[in-house]
Amino acid sequence: MAFRTREQYLSTLKTMRPNIHKFGELIEDVTTHPATRRVVESHARGIDAAQDPALADIFATTSNLTGEGVHRNTSLMTSPEEMMYNSKFKRKMFHLTGTCTGGLCVGWNAFNVMWSVTSEMDKALGTDYHARVKEWGLKFQKEGLVVAGALTDAKGNRRLRPHQQHDLDSNLRIVERKPDGIVIRGAKLMICGVAASDEIFLLPGSAYREEDKDFALAGAVPRDIDGLTIVEARRPSDTREMEDGFDIPTQTGITQAYLLFEDVFVPNERVFMCGEFKFTPPILTRFTAAYRACIGACVAGQGDVMVGAAALIARANGLSAKTFRDKLTTMQVNNETSFATGLGAIALGHKHESGVWVADSLTAHANKIHVATLPYETKRLCQEIGGGIVETGCFPSSKDFFSPQYGHLVQKYVKAGPGSAETRARLARLIEWLTLGAGVPGCMHGGGSPDGARMVVFGATPIEEFANYAKELAGVKEDLPEPAK
Repeated sequence: MAFRTREQYLSTLKTMRPNIHKFGELIEDVTTHPATRRVVESHARGIDAAQDPALADIFATTSNLTGEGVHRNTSLMTSPEEMMYNSKFKRKMFHLTGTCTGGLCVGWNAFNVMWSVTSEMDKALGTDYHARVKEWGLKFQKEGLVVAGALTDAKGNRRLRPHQQHDLDSNLRIVERKPDGIVIRGAKLMICGVAASDEIFLLPGSAYREEDKDFALAGAVPRDIDGLTIVEARRPSDTREMEDGFDIPTQTGITQAYLLFEDVFVPNERVFMCGEFKFTPPILTRFTAAYRACIGACVAGQGDVMVGAAALIARANGLSAKTFRDKLTTMQVNNETSFATGLGAIALGHKHESGVWVADSLTAHANKIHVATLPYETKRLCQEIGGGIVETGCFPSSKDFFSPQYGHLVQKYVKAGPGSAETRARLARLIEWLTLGAGVPGCMHGGGSPDGARMVVFGATPIEEFANYAKELAGVKEDLPEPAK
């Protein structure tokens, strides 16, 4: 099977129905529009990597469905080693782009999760969802699709369950069941990489009860499906991204979007769950376990870039990188901690009867807590090493920098160490972008809330079992139950 090329990928995006909006404007071509071209470039680099001999081990693999070569991000992960490649993939993508590439990530995980859950549904209920997932997966692999994943609903009032909301559309739901498919309405919010994606994999945003069964839906839809309006969210650096010059330091970036579904028809072959609420808990458990294991690699990859950028800005400031040995070491320890904890969650996992690997939930959620803390320390240290030019961003724009009237004076006073003024400025903008701007991955809430992860960790910790170990070692004979509320 021939791998999809960058040219084929960009050509496909150009032919899709324009349905993405930003700043009140309909974006006709996501590959060239300033608001979306950087996220497309990020994903295109992942597609290129599958055909790069130096990177193919990470970015390509052999399909266990067809025996043919496929893009790694379309594969089924059937062993701990294969899931570890998910982590390696994410870390390397940050080396290549500096930022998140959600279309090469979340849909991949969703495919693996629904592979296992639909096999259980079919066995228990006599449905044919697993065959639908397999058929869609063959297309996913054959065409090398870029697939965003959408879990997060608008949710509405957090004190109320979906069926209790004043506006039922606060959570994506089934509004009509037809012989040939379903009609859905509602929204998924803050979804990464949509503008760069061919399709969107929909998953339930929570575990549901019977009264919420209309919200228990899963499936895959084309990004330009009729009835779907996409609104790109505004980010702090958006105005810069609409400009040229080194104030946006890379040609890459990420976008998040609001997906607004207005009576969208999804044919049966693309529906992988339709009201089977009892199977929503394993979807959430398995998705978050794999995602939160591997997201440690995302922050590690960007942390690697920050270590390199910090060393370079030190030199551009006229100092040896060794001056900051302790800080650089702490930054790298942070990187390896989140990466290795994720690998540990994978190694401690188990093989599901359907063939895919499932990460250990407790360790994966512990890793999510690391992901919501350690990268901020890494960013702070990177800013400290760079100095005020980095943290405050307080120097003239690239247009002023190259002004024929006074640019030479700006450059004269920006220059510090042995490198040029432009080199120092470019490094400062890169670090600003990595630590404050659009290059920042969703450390705090990407992949879910750290408070949610803490709840899982606490709930999965066998406190009484551990207490018995302590009692035995201390020679304690009496029971010490929890005090009554």
